[in-house]
Amino acid sequence: MTWTNLASWWEGELQRDPAYDEVVTPLAVSLLRSSAGTTVLDVGCGNGRIMGAIAKLGCVPVGTDGDIYLLRAARAAGPVVRGRLPGLEWCRTDAVDQALVSLVAEHLEQPVLLFAETARVVRLGGVLALVINHPVFTAPGSAPIYDTDGEMLWRPGEYFGNGYTDEPAGNSTVRFHHRSMADLLNAAAAAGWSLDHMVEIGVTDDQIRRNPELADQRHIPRLLGCRWINRSGEPPADPMKQG
Repeated sequence: MTWTNLASWWEGELQRDPAYDEVVTPLAVSLLRSSAGTTVLDVGCGNGRIMGAIAKLGCVPVGTDGDIYLLRAARAAGPVVRGRLPGLEWCRTDAVDQALVSLVAEHLEQPVLLFAETARVVRLGGVLALVINHPVFTAPGSAPIYDTDGEMLWRPGEYFGNGYTDEPAGNSTVRFHHRSMADLLNAAAAAGWSLDHMVEIGVTDDQIRRNPELADQRHIPRLLGCRWINRSGEPPADPMKQG
């Protein structure tokens, strides 16, 4: 599987499923700081759908993605650079004020490098906003199940492992890598990111209206959003001056 093969499928999914515009994009931009004129690097920008929303905040979006087909569409929202993720070798150190990674990290085999690279290119005190499919949802074998009296329960699957699943995508598959919440947060902390805010979202009322079968899954987290502040260039705290 390559995203070059999946690009047309992805654009079709965006057209068919309004949840991206209704839920994902608002969550992503809510995690950014809306300071006018600040630069936001959209890592894995795809066709630039969120870049347009970033510009409406008054920020200056810059997109990067590995697929030239998607980048052609993204250019309508701002400047773009082709690059293979998770590396950002083309971008100089301290070049941007914020970085956004939306529905990308779960497709990367090495998320640790993603945190390290974004900490390098985002200035000290800048922001990393991350939106991913919730780790409860991506664990291999996790799924809704119904007991004998009809109550919907959630099977956690292999939550504490680092496995993956290959999900159908058009005529191909797309790979979702699973990381526990602890692994995710610790990887970010090791790169110098300080957690500032976290959001967990389940199915929305609009989604349930379109698909009533989802009502039983209202209590299951679907998306995770995190905002971190870049502390990677700060000297370590002096324990003698704390407390």
